[in-house]
Order: sequence, then structure tokens, then C-alpha cells
Amino acid sequence: MVELIKVEPLSVEYLESLGFAWHTDIDNTSYISDELVVITEDEARAYQEAANELYDMFVEAGEYVIENNLFHEVGIPFNLIELVKETWENDVHWHLYGRFDFAGGIDGKPIKLLEFNADTPTALFESAIIQWAILKQNNLEESAQFNYIYEALLDNFKRIVTLDEDVSRFEELYEGWKFLFSSIKGNIEEENTTRLLQHIATEAGYITNFAYVDEVEFNESGIYYDEEKYELWFKLIPWEDIAIEEPDLAVLLTAIVNNQEAIIFNPAYTLMFQSKAMLKILWDLYPNHPLLLETSFEPIPGKKQVRKPIFGREGEDVAILDENGNIIKEKKGHYHNHKMVYQEYVELPQDINGNRYQAGVFFAYEGCGVGFRKGGEIIDNLSKFVGHIIK
Repeated sequence: MVELIKVEPLSVEYLESLGFAWHTDIDNTSYISDELVVITEDEARAYQEAANELYDMFVEAGEYVIENNLFHEVGIPFNLIELVKETWENDVHWHLYGRFDFAGGIDGKPIKLLEFNADTPTALFESAIIQWAILKQNNLEESAQFNYIYEALLDNFKRIVTLDEDVSRFEELYEGWKFLFSSIKGNIEEENTTRLLQHIATEAGYITNFAYVDEVEFNESGIYYDEEKYELWFKLIPWEDIAIEEPDLAVLLTAIVNNQEAIIFNPAYTLMFQSKAMLKILWDLYPNHPLLLETSFEPIPGKKQVRKPIFGREGEDVAILDENGNIIKEKKGHYHNHKMVYQEYVELPQDINGNRYQAGVFFAYEGCGVGFRKGGEIIDNLSKFVGHIIK
């Protein structure tokens, strides 16, 4: 059983003072839980070690995909293949951050990888800032969390320049490059997550600015906003959306990177990691690895399993199938046209009321923090964010 402790919730006024505006779900209930998941030091360490080991495995799998030209199998749109290759081969295209979703890790259950949100991970603000604020506001020990996401991102922004674990030479090597941060207009969660990253980059030492993506100008000579050229661009827009919905932009961004006019974050190769088809590649390369679940492009005979689109969000178009392939539970959505993978089913840890918990472990050069989502069998957009405390 998942162990929980009750806490005094943060007020709406306080959350909004932090810039956290998506505090209330569409059913008018609080998105942030008034409980914390209790974990041990060993459990926290196991989450970090799992993230670190899996990242190395994803790198091996990425190399395998590129060497064997498996772009179609993992769903890379044809108009991004060149950019995926280019960013993979050049070290300047640094992976800023991602989030592993895990089953298990608490209540004695083994950690199992569900997916890797490597390109445009959400829940950054709540994991890095809000769950720490809950400890502070409740007069609990602020350091009693596996959560140095902010600090890890601060260092990883510097590694964009130093390309090294040691970030002490950032000021010496930084050449005054300007860093533009962009999201889509009208989505306050994505905008404020992007602005949080901009704030961290500014603290790291960059000259930064923010613009909605439709305000940014792209041509083969670079990326511009308000007549200023930006050498670095962060976009909280999925690469697959750019490829499918803005194919001309995909061509322009390829030219910009090839011409070394700008570096884009997260780099295009993170689309490989983001693709749930990589779960099948990982299973082929590391069969029966203790952190993996069996995954296939075809239904798995005789096993309860989850069918999910290789690109999708918030549990949309995810279905749970029984051993005979019959649908037990399904959430309809907008991603049903994508290729599907079939992943062995695993029970999420549960609390006394039957709520299920999924761990999200952030990775920025290394595993650097965990937060939890609480919901039903399919974690979706009505699932709650739950912080944690180490005891």
C-alpha cells in the first residue's frame, strides 16, 4: 500500500504568485494533491539509478536506429530524418531535459519503464517548484525530497556551452549568444513552463527573451525575433507536430541547423526517444531487462497488455487489453491515427482508496527528481500531481 501523509494545501493565491496558474482541473477540483507520497532514501536512489541506466540504454537504441535506418519503424516523419541524423552526430545538440514515467519503485514493487517523455515533458513546474513549496509552507524539512531539478537544469544549461560535466568554464567560453524561448499562444501551462526554463537560463548567464512561436521569424540565415538574431532557441512544441502540421518549418529548421545558424532545444533526435516505438527497440536490444516491460508492434499473445500510440499525450487513445486481446478499458483521443505499440501490463502501486500512482523522474544530465501522478488505471489529464517526502 502506498504510504501518504496529509499536508495543508497551498492557497490559490500563493500558487498564482509563483506563476502556477493551472491549479484547478476542469471538474473544479484541485490539481495539486493535499497529500505527499512517503518514500525512503533507498527508493529515491533507485529511481535515480534507473533513470541513469535507462538513458544510456536509450542512447544505445538511438545509435541502433540510425545505423540500421529504422526511422520509419519508430515513426520519425521523413521530413525530420536528416535533422535527427545531424543533431545526433554533432555534440553541440545537447539534450536539455526529459522525464521518465515509471510504474513501481514504491510499496515493494520493482521499477518498470512505461515511457520516456524526452522532447516536451510536462509537470516540470510542479515537480521542481510546487512540491518543494509544499514542504516549505508546511514547515517540513525542505531537503527531504529527491528533487534538485532546478539545480540540475541550471548546470545543464551551462553544459550547452562547456559540453562537459564540469560547468566551471561557462563564463570563460560563453560568447554572448542570445537564447530565445517559445511556446504556443493560449496555453498558460506551456507558456509558464517555458518562462521557468527561461528564468533558469538567465540565472545560468545567458541573454534571454521570450516570444510566442507565431511571432518568431525563420529563414535559412537563422531565427529572429523583433529584428534580433538568436543563436539558441527553446521550443515547447513537439517535433512531430512541427513535421506534420508545419512541414515548411521543418525544412527551414533543418537548413538553419545544417548552416550552423542556430541550435534548437530539445534537439530533433529526442523525437526518437519520445517515440514509444523505442520501447520495442529497447526490448529487442535488452530482452528481459529488469527495468523493461515486453513491448511489441503486434498484440502480445496470452498477456494482459496496454495498447498505446507511439506519439500521444495524457493517456489519449490508450487501451488496456486482456489476455485474449479484448479491450477492458480505453480512453478515446486525438492520436488514434498513429502507429500503436503493445506493452505488457503492470499494476501501478495503489493507496487505501484504490488510487494508482505513477512516478515521473526528471533527467537533466542525470536523474534529478521525482514527482507522482495519481489517477485510475490510465493516467490522464484529470490525474492529480502528488509531491513526495523522504523519511
